[in-house]
Amino acid sequence: MGQGTPGGLNRQGLPGDRKPDGGDKKEKKFEPAAPPARVGRKQRKQKGPEAAARLPTVTPLTKCKLRLLKLERIKDYLLMEEEFVTNQERLKPQEEKAEEDRSKVDDLRGSPMSVGNLEELIDESHAIVSSSVGPEYYVGILSFVDKDQLEPGCAILMHNKVLSVVGLLQDEVDPMVSVMKVEKAPLESYADIGGLDAQIQEIKEAVELPLTHPELYEDIGIKPPKGVILYGEPGTGKTLLAKAVANSTSATFLRVVGSELIQKYLGDGPKLVRELFRVADDLSPSIVFIDEIDAVGTKRYDAHSGGEREIQRTMLELLNQLDGFDSRGDVKVILATNRIESLDPALLRPGRIDRKIEFPLPDIKTRRRIFQIHTSRMTLADDVNLEEFVMTKDEFSGADIKAICTEAGLLALRERRMKVTHADFKKAKEKVMFKKKEGVPEGLYM
Repeated sequence: MGQGTPGGLNRQGLPGDRKPDGGDKKEKKFEPAAPPARVGRKQRKQKGPEAAARLPTVTPLTKCKLRLLKLERIKDYLLMEEEFVTNQERLKPQEEKAEEDRSKVDDLRGSPMSVGNLEELIDESHAIVSSSVGPEYYVGILSFVDKDQLEPGCAILMHNKVLSVVGLLQDEVDPMVSVMKVEKAPLESYADIGGLDAQIQEIKEAVELPLTHPELYEDIGIKPPKGVILYGEPGTGKTLLAKAVANSTSATFLRVVGSELIQKYLGDGPKLVRELFRVADDLSPSIVFIDEIDAVGTKRYDAHSGGEREIQRTMLELLNQLDGFDSRGDVKVILATNRIESLDPALLRPGRIDRKIEFPLPDIKTRRRIFQIHTSRMTLADDVNLEEFVMTKDEFSGADIKAICTEAGLLALRERRMKVTHADFKKAKEKVMFKKKEGVPEGLYM
């Protein structure tokens, strides 16, 4: 105990004491660590290939901003979609109501609808109407009809049961009159007409000159002719001359066949005549060509059937339109027939038809000219002698000469020849004359 340290204390920890081995070295003084070279937490270095390939972590400031813009765009789209859905829910009852109203209107109009004429307007909601197959009716006008366009005489749509006015036909021109207008001018001209120089001169003076130079008639103090009639045997060029007039003039040309004016129902024929001349007046200057006028213009007699009386009423309306109370203005009328002796004298009197142009059978000079016109494009052989057919005593019309030339060309074509010979013309002449005399009674046009 006496050798130990007093109080049992260890002396190694006391300063100034020497080590038991008695070394001369002094203990080192405590020094604080050097400050770090960078501010912040020092990262541990990782070892291996994964540490070499790993990218450094970047604080995502730009990425957050892009995500914010994207979310704002999505929000705007959702707001717009919500507004659209809200509007659809709000407008849907209105569309259903409009559809229901349309269905009610369709039920009121009915299907099918009948076409009639408005005779007279009584007040804002009532009128007197008529149809082509029945009497006149006092009916109502539905509220959705445009009353500003309603006027007496216009075409209307009527309910199929109660005949109420449910609509208005916008097209005021009769469809039958619309198809009568010649849209494309014919190809025939005055040069294609053989002979007929006097007839061409007369129709120019009566039809074309009053439309192109009306001042000439005013200077001389006369009124131009209102219309002309072309008459003669079949095939003498009446319709051909009318085609040439349509080709040479710039006026509106309306072509009608007399049989088209005869309608089934009572009053439709006179109505069509009135509509024809009304359209001609609206499109003036115009020319109205009525072919085969003897279909409606025959002499009046005591009719025993409703059809005959309707034809006579149509002719009376035609007489009124040709020379009635209203002036025709720049509307010229050309009539054509091959039976002028059967026409009513009231139709042919001066004031309605001022010029009567006869188309006789062609003479020798005219035949020669017609043969030249029709053979100008044909390939003829050297032995063809057209003077033999020109000087023949057979009575040829212009249509017969054209038929002979066509038949001769067909005979050459049948034998695969490129040229037409004199024998072809002789055979064609015999065939055409035989066909002509076969079905025609002797002395019909004498």
